Amino acid sequence: MKVYIKKISISWLFLFVTVSIQAQDFQGKAYYFSKTPMELGRFGAKMSEEQKKQIAARLQNRLEKTYILTFNREESMYKEDEKLDAISGATDSWGKNFMPGIQYKNIKNKTFLQEQEFYGKKFLVKDSLQSLNWKMGSETKQIGQYTCFKATCERTTFDFSWWNFSWETIRNQAEKKHDSSQTKPAINAVEIPTEEAVKMEEIIVWYTPMIPVSQGPGDYWGLPGLILEVNVGNTIILCNKVVMNPEEKTKIKTLEKGNVVTKKEYKKIITGKMKEFRENRGRRGGRRRG
Repeated sequence: MKVYIKKISISWLFLFVTVSIQAQDFQGKAYYFSKTPMELGRFGAKMSEEQKKQIAARLQNRLEKTYILTFNREESMYKEDEKLDAISGATDSWGKNFMPGIQYKNIKNKTFLQEQEFYGKKFLVKDSLQSLNWKMGSETKQIGQYTCFKATCERTTFDFSWWNFSWETIRNQAEKKHDSSQTKPAINAVEIPTEEAVKMEEIIVWYTPMIPVSQGPGDYWGLPGLILEVNVGNTIILCNKVVMNPEEKTKIKTLEKGNVVTKKEYKKIITGKMKEFRENRGRRGGRRRG
């Protein structure tokens, strides 16, 4: 009897949500929490537990984030709900250079836009919304009041890192160029590492048909229901609240500010600038030693 009552309740909730989504001015808001564990690598073995705690506190704003997804049937806007730094009481301005900015996607015309600011310069990253080859399963679990289904797909490492850079990548590029030529490599010769474009990572998501919109956090989409949880690598993005048809509606509008570039172009720009910064710092260090 309890199972029967539960099924009826879910059916009525599904019907109510479906009817409300058909409304012309329908809008929803989903609140997500993202968490990535701290990885110190070989340096961590030399640190005391107290030192690790201090570093974790300083990095909290980069490891734990909250986001708001505002969506309707065709469009969505995804942005970070910024918090003050736990130590300084200010926003993490340096880390912001290497974090995803406000994202806009339109699933009808397959448009993806993302605002990025890199050391004071504004960029508008514009690309086609990438189709994801989802494999949908029958496994279910409950997230809050919503029954969710599991789906998986694979994406390249580049898809998760095009707004970031790696010092290790820059070092590896410099070593390869030095081995092939004794001349100093040009900044403009920066390329996207082949392993980023080829290496695949599995994504596991949980979506709910009880909110039948093909939306999700970031550039995740393409399922018959709102994506409430994303697992990729050691990062989890989990929805902890959904508000359907909020009293105060947010205007979902396309993004327009910034120098228009593609994802690959933006990756080359920031990698080249950081490479230039590293080389200039090295030259200054050499003069001081002399």
